[in-house]
Amino acid sequence: MFRFSVVALSTTAAIALAVPAAAEIELSFYTGIQDAPHSRVKGDDGDEDFNFLVDWEGKSGAMPPYYGFRATWWQSANLGYGLEFNHAKVYASDDDREEHGFSDLELTDGLNLFTANVFYRWPGQWASGRLTPYVGGGVGFAMPHVDVERGQSDTFEYQVTGPAAIVVAGASWAFNETWAVFGEYKGSWSSHDIELDNGGQLETDIITNAFNIGVSYSF
Repeated sequence: MFRFSVVALSTTAAIALAVPAAAEIELSFYTGIQDAPHSRVKGDDGDEDFNFLVDWEGKSGAMPPYYGFRATWWQSANLGYGLEFNHAKVYASDDDREEHGFSDLELTDGLNLFTANVFYRWPGQWASGRLTPYVGGGVGFAMPHVDVERGQSDTFEYQVTGPAAIVVAGASWAFNETWAVFGEYKGSWSSHDIELDNGGQLETDIITNAFNIGVSYSF
């Protein structure tokens, strides 16, 4: 599955870059409020197995904050392709972390999702053409900063951990032909197979839900 997602990301990116330049390239930056529901964490720390549910916390405003960048090549008035980096975060709740013997259990500098996206929009139909709804999705991979400490295992590094996918729905408001602001819902799924420093392993699938606000520059 991971290999498939990496191939899909590479293929989509190649297609996006190979298509002749469109009339519009849109660069977007966003921040927002992001959280994650619970998920199951299982594996071993080299000495002892573990398998339990974790209540994740997003802590969007804590340093480093939640944010993302997106570049979209609009090939027509409606259809666009692009690439995105999303710096999300998840912290295990203190109760879950301490109950199961972890000193640290978080992916917080960030969860770091890289995706190749496809977007569809409906321009020119609302508010004299200023309001443009859109939807999109993408596939790619996760490269979180792993901060996991339990017993004699202390892992603190970036790892490519597995496939990722996103869905987006929102609307933008254009001030002029160049600048716009937008608001959107963004959901993500990522699968993580993490190697711990003493030969152990941790596995979990993480879903995030985010409400983003951002600004876009088009040229």
